[in-house]
Amino acid sequence: MAAIIEFSLPTEEFALEETLDTHPGAHIEIERVVADDPEQITPYMWVRTDDFDAFEAALEDDPTVEDVVMFSDTGKERSYQMTWTGSIDFIVQVLTEYSGTITHADGSADGWDLRVVFPDRQALSRANEAAQEAGFQFDVKTIYGTEDARGVQHGLTETQRNTLVAAFEAGYFTVPRETSLSDLAEQQDSSHQALSERLRRATGNLVESTLITHGDPKGE
Repeated sequence: MAAIIEFSLPTEEFALEETLDTHPGAHIEIERVVADDPEQITPYMWVRTDDFDAFEAALEDDPTVEDVVMFSDTGKERSYQMTWTGSIDFIVQVLTEYSGTITHADGSADGWDLRVVFPDRQALSRANEAAQEAGFQFDVKTIYGTEDARGVQHGLTETQRNTLVAAFEAGYFTVPRETSLSDLAEQQDSSHQALSERLRRATGNLVESTLITHGDPKGE
């Protein structure tokens, strides 16, 4: 059974320290990362900031970042893929050696909150011991199994799950609909396009994890 750990750590222990120090109002959401290469990690992320031009200029000067590519711009959010190097070498090594997968991360000038899945409790324990021995600074919030993880179990990040729940409770999925996407976006302080894309990503992850990953149902 897979084991999940949620923990926080300062920016200097992970990535984008200089960028986030320069832009303390920026918020980064990483949806999923797998550290396949022991030399680097390539996350896919969404960024919210008041000044994207200045943020991207800071990325160019950040020693932990290489090969930045912007994929989409919703006005209030932009999505990026980039390569992380430098200060994240240790955590990449641990994730690679013990088959850990970052399933979600939120970053700001205050630090990072990460969720990492390991194949079992033994792998998580060995990774934790390696981090402690190396003096890696982090604050464990919780450790649990996949049977206890409602969002993770269904392939959703916490943000995606909250968005789906909010849409459901507001009557967005009823027939006829009791609220519009524009009203939902206003309630969540998001743009119409950003919320639409988040709902589509969340729905896609939910379908993949419940209907595709586990095989087609038998019968009609």
